[in-house]
Amino acid sequence: MRDLLPKIDPRKLLYLAAIIDHGSLKGAARALEVTQPALSRSIKRLETELGVKVFERNSKGVLPTAMGEILYCHARLIRDEISLAERELLNAWGNAPIAVRVGSLPSLASSILPLALKRWEELYPNREVQIVESPQIDLLVGVLRREFDFVIGFTECYDLEDGLRQRVLFRDQLLVIARNGHPLSDGREVDWPTLVSYPWVFPTARRSHAILDAALRAARVPPPENVTVCGSVTLLKSVVSNSDHLAVLPAHAVQEELAGGRLCNLSIEDAALHRNIALFFREGHQLDQASRDLIAIVESVGQRICQSRPELRPGLYENMSQDVSLASVGHNP
Repeated sequence: MRDLLPKIDPRKLLYLAAIIDHGSLKGAARALEVTQPALSRSIKRLETELGVKVFERNSKGVLPTAMGEILYCHARLIRDEISLAERELLNAWGNAPIAVRVGSLPSLASSILPLALKRWEELYPNREVQIVESPQIDLLVGVLRREFDFVIGFTECYDLEDGLRQRVLFRDQLLVIARNGHPLSDGREVDWPTLVSYPWVFPTARRSHAILDAALRAARVPPPENVTVCGSVTLLKSVVSNSDHLAVLPAHAVQEELAGGRLCNLSIEDAALHRNIALFFREGHQLDQASRDLIAIVESVGQRICQSRPELRPGLYENMSQDVSLASVGHNP
């Protein structure tokens, strides 16, 4: 059966991807720096070789067929791999500064990373950094696919340890948060059966909340039935502050809201509400000095913030951003 499959020219797939991205042969030809007739002939040959139609043409441009969509998915992967190869070569040659690509949990990107970046940019004012916020599972897959130089996540790897190295940076405390005036905000200690009887907000629908799952499994309590999903930490906090929804967030991600009285921390003791935040990078990957410096600053900022009490005075962030020591900068993970 394999011998009957036609051979696919990767260059034609790249042409296909460009046409779909631009929505027309004219726009794709301009981007690819080829003539439109040459591009059209290449796609016709692709269709002839595969025996399928990859585009439907109309007055507004071109639209991929079902077969075209399948090929487009693989064409994008090929294009991404070529870009990654080019980037790896530039990095190996060391003759061109390239952007540091970081993957981060959304809760870290809303608090610790901005402080760290402020200090890092003082050392590297002309160096570009790209930060992507994603759930843990997407971060780990991304670093394995070389989409990131490194990621900052928690030490729950979802069986993806092969090919990864990790180093713990700091210890993170999670809080069950609610609005001030919530029925459970009277200061009494609560338990998980009581908490799950209320509606909850989760940060992603891709996977359930790993920390909350662990706590509920240990307590033998079923998960909450009423769940709202918010992809943004800012939106999540807004939903909690304006309803009876509950959520689990790191203490550092709600410092300002706790200090300002917009949110409160419900009293519950559970070992599952403590986690290690770690650096993850590919086995054998050599981090450059700029990356190592950024990691060292993130570690220092995280340790300082997470050693503080959840109920912090207003203005602490501004003061702390000036106090972060750079003594560990240059530490090689």
